[in-house]
Amino acid sequence: MEDYLAKRRALIAKDRAARLDSSDRDGFASDASCDEADAYVRRIREAEALSVWGPESTHTHGEGDATHLFPGMAFLTARDIIIKTRLFKIMSKMPKGALLHAHLDATVNARVLLDLALKYPAIHVQTDALLTTSNLDSILPQFCPLPRSEWTEHASLTDQSYESKTWVPLSAARDTFAFGGPEGFDRWVIGALTISPSEAYRTHNTTVKIWDKFASTFRVANGINKYFPLWQEYFRQFLLSSIEDGISYAEVRINFWYRLMCTADGEETVPHREWLEAFDRILHDVRAELAAQGRADEFVGCRIIYSTIRFVPPEELDWYLEDCLALKQEFPDLIVGFDLVGHEDLLRPLLDYLEPLQRFVARQREVGVEIPFIFHAGETLGDGTAADMNLYDALLLNTKRIGHGFSLIKHPELMALCKERGVAVEVCPISNEILRLTSSMPAHPLAAVMNHGVPVTLCSDDPSVFGNMGLSYDFFQVLVASEINGLKTMGCLARDSFKYSCLPEDEKARATALWDKQWRKFIEGLFHEEIADEKLRGTVKN
Repeated sequence: MEDYLAKRRALIAKDRAARLDSSDRDGFASDASCDEADAYVRRIREAEALSVWGPESTHTHGEGDATHLFPGMAFLTARDIIIKTRLFKIMSKMPKGALLHAHLDATVNARVLLDLALKYPAIHVQTDALLTTSNLDSILPQFCPLPRSEWTEHASLTDQSYESKTWVPLSAARDTFAFGGPEGFDRWVIGALTISPSEAYRTHNTTVKIWDKFASTFRVANGINKYFPLWQEYFRQFLLSSIEDGISYAEVRINFWYRLMCTADGEETVPHREWLEAFDRILHDVRAELAAQGRADEFVGCRIIYSTIRFVPPEELDWYLEDCLALKQEFPDLIVGFDLVGHEDLLRPLLDYLEPLQRFVARQREVGVEIPFIFHAGETLGDGTAADMNLYDALLLNTKRIGHGFSLIKHPELMALCKERGVAVEVCPISNEILRLTSSMPAHPLAAVMNHGVPVTLCSDDPSVFGNMGLSYDFFQVLVASEINGLKTMGCLARDSFKYSCLPEDEKARATALWDKQWRKFIEGLFHEEIADEKLRGTVKN
């Protein structure tokens, strides 16, 4: 028997040897307090697997249906339960490291975005048809900041005299909303900016349908976000909320497909370089605020992955690539990568853009800059489809990281290449689930990718749409869905995120050292306060 058990232990150890948390990681997380904190978190997870998610547990949600619960289940159904758990409270306090995959125009809570819009009288709203009780859920609001000369005095979107496509001042439209007053207006707008549980799990029950809804949230938000004074407040809100969630560095994808934003006067004249000037100024201001509070160590910075959309004709892409080069030359510390975004299953594959992308590489050598590709690829259920084949082209084009890479698990040679080259996969667990690539976290390929030793970093993607603000929810879902992952695993994922960032090596080292201090503080707090309290009450045993 002992001989068999020894062989069994050896086989398990060999099988798990490629995992990122399989060693002491140069001393990281190897002392007694970290070991006990990890064991404590595992005990909480085990207890809550029964008390919160056990086989007898059910949850009745908005549609009146009773849903059986389990760890890592559909996020939008489970979110209200998650936030009440002890495990989530711990994840909320954990330093998350770097956020390497997030689209800036979907990173601030929808409620906050609407509140920002209400501050500005220039922002107006219209609809394509008169709203009624029967079409309220299908008619989207359309927003636009107007020049002062085009402001209107129309009082209502819902009055019977309203003519479609007539602009109404936002505050007036809200105050006179016939379907529930201001609160009803807010529900309507926020519903257009987010994906609800019923949409994610019932009405939009294919990837095409849910992507239609997903894309519509951006069309609604863009009419607000393109107002430059608001955009600056929005970016500041993103930074502050990220820092509060334990994110110390971010590389955000900014969509430069819109070539101009609107000035305070509503004129569409603000070019890309002014976006970056404001971005840099706000970064400086936030750093100064944190330093004044004695919190300078909590924030390393934020940089930009220049992005445009996959429906751009290949011959037009050159304009964006040259624009990216010009911005990189003027703002060398802000632009750190280039990407093409959008629904891979329906839009153009990377192969369509091969010639302009190759010219872009040559042009970088000519002007003396380096802008790595950081491509979305394999965000699909396909196996051999054009979207799936994007993985081959992304790696042949030497992408630094892979956005999503959901179908990567189907390609052993490509996984080996990622491991060999250190190409990290930007895994967005909750996004993948809500966009119907997987039914739950236990069914997600993340565990298989990690267990093959492929580098990964956890990301939120579009949290304003999905409701997974910050990174705590994604870390939670990954932690509860595995019996092997523990607090040390989460720490390894967070710490490694700096390694796969675009920071220069000296700044990676500094960011990692600062994170180590935050981690130590987190572990000590967990050990001395929460574990000690549990021992005092006799509810946790060593």
